[in-house]
Amino acid sequence: MGTTVFERQAPAPAVVDRSLSDTRSGVFWTEDLPDALRPDRPVLRGAVEADLVVVGGGYTGLWTALLATLRDPGRRVVVIEANRVGWAASGRNGGFCEASLTHGHENGARRWPDEIETLERLGRENLDEIERTVSELGLDVQFERTGQLAPAVEPHQLAWLDDWRAESASDPDVVFLDQEAVRGSVASPTYLGAIWEKGTCALVHPARLAAELARAAEERGARIFERSRVSGLDTTATGVTVHTAEGSVTAAHAVLATNVFPSLLRRNRLMTVPVYDYVLMTEPLSAQQWEEVGWRDRQGIGDMANQFHYYRPTQDGRILFGGYDAIYHYGRRVDPRYEHRPDVWAKLASHFFTTFPQLEGLRFSHQWAGAIDSSTQFTAFYGTARAGRVAYAAGFTGLGVGSTRFAGNVMLDLLDGSETERTALQMVRARPLPFPPEPAAAIGINATRWSMDRADHNEGKRNLLLKTLDALGLGFDS
Repeated sequence: MGTTVFERQAPAPAVVDRSLSDTRSGVFWTEDLPDALRPDRPVLRGAVEADLVVVGGGYTGLWTALLATLRDPGRRVVVIEANRVGWAASGRNGGFCEASLTHGHENGARRWPDEIETLERLGRENLDEIERTVSELGLDVQFERTGQLAPAVEPHQLAWLDDWRAESASDPDVVFLDQEAVRGSVASPTYLGAIWEKGTCALVHPARLAAELARAAEERGARIFERSRVSGLDTTATGVTVHTAEGSVTAAHAVLATNVFPSLLRRNRLMTVPVYDYVLMTEPLSAQQWEEVGWRDRQGIGDMANQFHYYRPTQDGRILFGGYDAIYHYGRRVDPRYEHRPDVWAKLASHFFTTFPQLEGLRFSHQWAGAIDSSTQFTAFYGTARAGRVAYAAGFTGLGVGSTRFAGNVMLDLLDGSETERTALQMVRARPLPFPPEPAAAIGINATRWSMDRADHNEGKRNLLLKTLDALGLGFDS
């Protein structure tokens, strides 16, 4: 097996150690949130009646609540959150708000070839509508429609760029950059070429997005209860009741937006697995350091490896750097103990200074981790239960910042009984295969991760396991 650029050009261990010596374990985005955007909301106590009850105060639940109030200003909407609004994946991600509803073109084209053009159009429309909503409702989420850069960092990835370039020859928003051009844009010695998709990605402040969606929904009449874990779900011929330790909400319909956490529906317990992703945030760069890096177009960046890195600038002059290792723990548990991985953060720091050696001496201010709700189709699945009174969406596999809004519209369509272009999609109507129970899940996922790492060390060549999983439409994506 060969070596990767991150092994061949690794910085000295002392550089990594120094960069992490004073790093705080905490989520930068939520710590950066102004007090005005995180009010102390009440615990649910007593019996409450509503037209729609939403379980989960992350992006999926908040978009659903906001869209419900915009569709019908008289609809009584209640959101119940077990912790605080946006505390989990919605406040911890990289802030890449992408147009793709299918975790990229290749994944969507392989699974739904007959409707990929429709899915890509709907995804672009969804991103356009997010931008319009941010503007019209005055959501202070640091929205920047910068596009996304996909650099090749190994020679074999240049062929992938050529294929992408050929397939997108008629799209003016897809720009090919050769080595000189891409290094002139973002000064990394690892870059051999790149594709810049100019219109399909925006950057946001993740915690601000959750907070502002909550604020906008409340301003339109929605009620949000925090620190109120739902313990049960009952249905009758006329409605749905969700129960917490100190109260309940009875409504005509319910939306389940718990994503990575165990579903209230037994049928969905094996549909997702929690995979842990790790992130570093730098201290603010000086003006000279930014001059050395360039990056004046401020794109989000994700390299082309199976185990890929994602990184982006912030509005206060930092760089977020995450990805690569995506770790599954036996038993499907979401556990704060899994968030502490000094070995992973050290590896990320090493890869950061390989990418930007001119920034040696820069320190990381924050390190954190979070669980991604991964599905076997690498993107969200949808459905209804309890005679159509309950709708759900989950399994966003790391690309939920934008597609959760689409999911909110899908679930509202399903609950309303509306036949729309969204609900007619095969992607919406079909359920993916579940993950197997343990120990098969851990064996399969970790064997797949090992195979993906081997492919990155072998010119991208996929072994028999990966080829088989590709043929079956199964697998695991970092």
